[in-house]
Amino acid sequence: MENKKEMRKWLDDMNLGHPLVIAGPCSAETEDQVLKIAHQLKDTDVSYYRAGIWKPRTRPGNFEGVGAIGLKWLQKVKEETGLKTATEVANRAHVDLALEYDVDLLWIGARSTVSPFIIQEIADALEGTDKIVLVKNPVNPDLSLWLGAVERLHTANIEKLGVIHRGFSTYEKTKYRNIPEWQLAIELQTKFPDLPIINDPSHITGKRDMIFDVSQTALDLNFDGLMIETHCDPDNAWSDAAQQVTPERLVQIMRDLRIRKETDEEAEYNNKLNNLRTQIDVLDNQLIELLGKRMKVSDGIGELKKQKNVAVLQSNRWNAILGNMILEGEQRGLSEEFVLKMFKAIHQESINHQEKIINA
Repeated sequence: MENKKEMRKWLDDMNLGHPLVIAGPCSAETEDQVLKIAHQLKDTDVSYYRAGIWKPRTRPGNFEGVGAIGLKWLQKVKEETGLKTATEVANRAHVDLALEYDVDLLWIGARSTVSPFIIQEIADALEGTDKIVLVKNPVNPDLSLWLGAVERLHTANIEKLGVIHRGFSTYEKTKYRNIPEWQLAIELQTKFPDLPIINDPSHITGKRDMIFDVSQTALDLNFDGLMIETHCDPDNAWSDAAQQVTPERLVQIMRDLRIRKETDEEAEYNNKLNNLRTQIDVLDNQLIELLGKRMKVSDGIGELKKQKNVAVLQSNRWNAILGNMILEGEQRGLSEEFVLKMFKAIHQESINHQEKIINA
């Protein structure tokens, strides 16, 4: 995908003076609920009013959305408040109905992004539209799959494009509902700086009391905006109750968030920054050198195991290392999550080296 500046033009043309904010309930439940929340948000910095009309759920039997009737409610939102509207689409029928009711912004959910067939169907239905289309990251951390969805839409002459970072599923238990994997989002920004990227702290956290911190991290990483689920009575929401905030709380979050400057031209700042970055570069080189030395030791272990016909994986030894490293990390201000991720990667590379030697 070429780095197309027109993809960013729709956002720049809004000239907001603040990050883009998309807010509203996880699900449209009733007409009264949809309109009540919209009127509470109309005089805030919210740019688009979101509401889920069709709700893909992991298992059947849960509330799966009110369907097309909710589009009439979104139409009333626009008429009564002037707010632009947004909803998720997952197939051609959804797209056709959303266009019929003049929804301004459409997003493609994580479950849809994983399927090139679904993306192509949506791209064909949207071909040539002037609507804004945002693509949520796939369920698993696969940058190629995420970008492939954007490419299919761009090929269909849809120019108002962007992405939504909503975190990634994991079998491990963490404090997040979906782990952020910030590095993957940073890689996307680095490769395609003109592709607008919105953060969805509601789905990343799954908990309303964590939304502010994740939102601030996203803004610190130069994200272009936020999608925050907002409900007039979150505890009694029909879906994802734990991750929704009240309109009042949303306003407070937006007030408290700090918008960072991209840089500072002041000489002393730049001198200090360059000095610290040089230190980082030196330490990074030392890390690579140490990891290389560690793998050479692993190679030696592999040779020894090959001679004695011993299995590569030694679970007791690995668990002992992991426990010790978590404790060591805590003493040095490193989170357990980071230490686990780092040493699991090192351990896997060590296993790869030993297997290569044993099977040679």
